[in-house]
Amino acid sequence: MPMAQLARTWRHTVLLVIVSAHSLLAQVLNPEQFRHYVERFNRIFPEEVVNAIPDQAAWDWMVRNIPWFECPDKEIEELYYYRWWAYRKHIRHTPRGYIITEFLKPVSHAVEYNAISCALGHHVYEGRWLRDPQYLDDHLRFWLCGGPDGRLHPALHRYSGWIADAVWNRWLVDQRTDFALSLLDALVEDFRAWERERRLPDGLFWQYDVRDGMEESASGSRTAKNIRPTINSYMYGNAVGLAQLARLAGQHQLAHQFEQEAIRLRRLVERHLWDPQARFFKVRLESGQLAPMRELIGYVPWYFKLPTPRRGFEVAWKELFDPTGFYAPFGPTTVERRHPSFRIAWDGDDCQWNGPSWPFLTSMVLRAMANVIQEYPQRVLGKEHYWSLFRIYTRSQHRRLPDGTLVPWIDENLEPFTGEWLARAKKIKKGRFYGRGDHYNHSTYADLLITGLVGLRPRADELIEVHPLLPPNEWEWFCLDAVTYHGRRLTIIWDVTGQRYGRGRGLSIWVNGAEVARARTLSRLQGTYKK
Repeated sequence: MPMAQLARTWRHTVLLVIVSAHSLLAQVLNPEQFRHYVERFNRIFPEEVVNAIPDQAAWDWMVRNIPWFECPDKEIEELYYYRWWAYRKHIRHTPRGYIITEFLKPVSHAVEYNAISCALGHHVYEGRWLRDPQYLDDHLRFWLCGGPDGRLHPALHRYSGWIADAVWNRWLVDQRTDFALSLLDALVEDFRAWERERRLPDGLFWQYDVRDGMEESASGSRTAKNIRPTINSYMYGNAVGLAQLARLAGQHQLAHQFEQEAIRLRRLVERHLWDPQARFFKVRLESGQLAPMRELIGYVPWYFKLPTPRRGFEVAWKELFDPTGFYAPFGPTTVERRHPSFRIAWDGDDCQWNGPSWPFLTSMVLRAMANVIQEYPQRVLGKEHYWSLFRIYTRSQHRRLPDGTLVPWIDENLEPFTGEWLARAKKIKKGRFYGRGDHYNHSTYADLLITGLVGLRPRADELIEVHPLLPPNEWEWFCLDAVTYHGRRLTIIWDVTGQRYGRGRGLSIWVNGAEVARARTLSRLQGTYKK
């Protein structure tokens, strides 16, 4: 075995020993009570593709890696464990380390090892809660250092992405400074490459809709060079992330450059992509005109907290639950329903963004909504809105088997009125189905539950902040346990009577088994740990 590979294997073995020891710390939930979910998944889903962790090892892997969650709503609880079970299927070991795949089965637009950069940001946000960091460490190095001479992978920019933002937000959870800063030069190179490739003289960025991962959109095409809220919001998020990482590295001049870059992008997006008549962020077409329709991507700026608070932009969120806007029972539509461009087509491309609901974007909208409710002074959105969309998102992630059994499932896109997986159904109808979208790794769920519903808001300091978006009177109890956060074991408990967990009434935060904060209601709660 080559020395480099031997050293990596040794480091991984040591890390697993540390992780296993960490998992023995005092905990509230007994993982064994959730084993039946994994056994059911293994039983009902055939294992057609085997990557680094086979189904038979899934439970042991989850015991070593994931936070535990319990609540009265068993649909949410089951889906939480299904999404971790499915994420694990996408961890692939290669001669260059681990990567996280998007598709389990080979697709023509992937590069070596079936790798695709489109959902890279989602992979990092979801995977930042795993105890073993090597999976994401290797995955990030593959894309940022896997090209010629250890530079950017040549396929990284086949799709827009928010990689610097994701690296920073991962650091907010694990605070592994040395690793995050080892990527700083590559992340700067990534930003500069986007500037060369996609920046216009006015400072905004353009992108083909297909290279945003959003082919056949209502406002664009595979060839139109439109100025889209997506890539411009991503680049804003990347600038903020780079500024924070540079500040962490003590590179204050570089930090200032990217802080100014973020300020500039915010100003440009608000000035050129906001439609004051439609009261919405829109695509600006090559003609210079704003697209005539509202599209769901108009909410992406809030994923990165781009819109300036108290400027009235939050009025756009009124469209989300409007039946003539984006509302549908199985997920928000990708274009407003009132516009003539809206359609659910059984002809043409299987992956259209002119009506169908996409988990990729719904998960971004949920995070954006959480940011608005938890951090923006506004009166448009409340906890009940997050809860409503989270429940819709949960309900949508199911499939009915031929025998009538309803099972948890994640695939490509949805018929938003029936919940049928649309690309899957179209491929079956056309006689060319091969299960391409099975357990599709193109969105997040666990991260939304942890940071939104339960409300853990990762921070850079010693303050632990929890702001649950679960409305009052929905659940009498829940527990999120064994969360690895800042090198500590975190537990969050909600118990109305105090009898469920025997640790007192109300909302409480525990660090390594010791209580650090308590409130009687599901309100914003903060506690401090000692370094």
